[in-house]
Amino acid sequence: MAEPLEKPRYRALFWSTFRLSACTFGGGYVIVPLMRKTFVEKLHWIDEGEMMDFTAIAQSTPGAMAVNASILVGYRMAGVPGALVTVGGTVLPPLIIISVISLFYQAFRANPIVNLAMTGMLAGVAAVLCDVVYTMARSVLRPGKWVLPAVLMVLSFLAVAVGGWNPILVLLLCGGVGAVQLLAPRRKGKRGGQQL
Repeated sequence: MAEPLEKPRYRALFWSTFRLSACTFGGGYVIVPLMRKTFVEKLHWIDEGEMMDFTAIAQSTPGAMAVNASILVGYRMAGVPGALVTVGGTVLPPLIIISVISLFYQAFRANPIVNLAMTGMLAGVAAVLCDVVYTMARSVLRPGKWVLPAVLMVLSFLAVAVGGWNPILVLLLCGGVGAVQLLAPRRKGKRGGQQL
C-alpha cells in the first residue's frame, strides 16, 4: 500500500500531471516519455522498470492511455487519493481546451494558419513516437534476455502492420507467452524437487 503524501506532494502530483496533459499532443504514447522524464528522472518517485510496467498496463487496459498511466502513478504514490489527484490533473487540460475549441470550431477549421500548425504538430508527434519506441525497445532488450522480446516485437509489428491483426489479440498472445516463460522454470523446479 502506498504511503500517504503530505499536501505539498499532492500539489506536485496534481501540477505535474496537469502540465504533462496540457502539453501533450498526439495521444497517449506521446505522454510516456514526458512522464518518464518527470517521475523517473526529475522527481525520482518511480524507477525505470515501474514506468515500463505502468506503460504496458496503461496500454493494455480500456480507456485513454494517458489517464490510465496517471492513475497508476497516482496510486503508486498515494493510493486512491493520489489516483484521484492525478486523474483530475490529467483530465482538466483537455476538458478546458476542447471546451474552448468547440466554441470557435468553425473559425478554427477554416483557418489556414491553424491547419499548418496542426501539420507541424503531426511531424513533432511522429518524432516523439519514434523516441517512445526507441526508449521502450532499449529497456525491453536487456543483455542476456533479449532474444524472446526481440522476436515478439518483430512478430507483433508484422502481425499488426502487415497482417492486420487486432492489437488486443496481439497483446493477449504476447502476455500469454510472457506468462509461460515465467511459469516454465517454476514448474521445472517443482518437478525436480519431487523427483529428489
